[in-house]
Amino acid sequence: MTETQAAPVPIDGNGAHCAVEHQLGVLLRRSRALSAELGRVVHPELEPGAYGLLVRIGEVAPARSSDLATYFCVGKATISRQLKVLEGLGLIGREPDPLDGRAHLLNLTDEGRVKLGRARTARQERYHAMLAAWPEEDVRSLAQMLARFNALTDTPGDT
Repeated sequence: MTETQAAPVPIDGNGAHCAVEHQLGVLLRRSRALSAELGRVVHPELEPGAYGLLVRIGEVAPARSSDLATYFCVGKATISRQLKVLEGLGLIGREPDPLDGRAHLLNLTDEGRVKLGRARTARQERYHAMLAAWPEEDVRSLAQMLARFNALTDTPGDT
């Protein structure tokens, strides 16, 4: 049996929920591996976790580091270390926050925007190739179900 076919052991007779937990675990492991691969497309020295941070900055820029820490549920020190790496690689820039002189706003640099765009295109092409044999309606249904599931984990800090 492959990892996606392995029969999970139901807890409390809840086989369907157990199967969802198992398949999400497979999806998350594979997604982390893909993020690591795509992070190397952006820059060979980019850590897998920093790739997700770069994507988020691209989505919400200008971003404050404290908001990013809240979004990822990590401490400010962790975010600060990852931001220094992204800045050192020339992928993000900082500018003073005009509303709070103590804070900085983070944006993608032109280089960061181009490199992230390439990586996102590669990811989209990969998913398109994987799902090419599926009917369009099934792909739409998967997207809707994933959005519905992701909404369960939304926090007040999400946009």
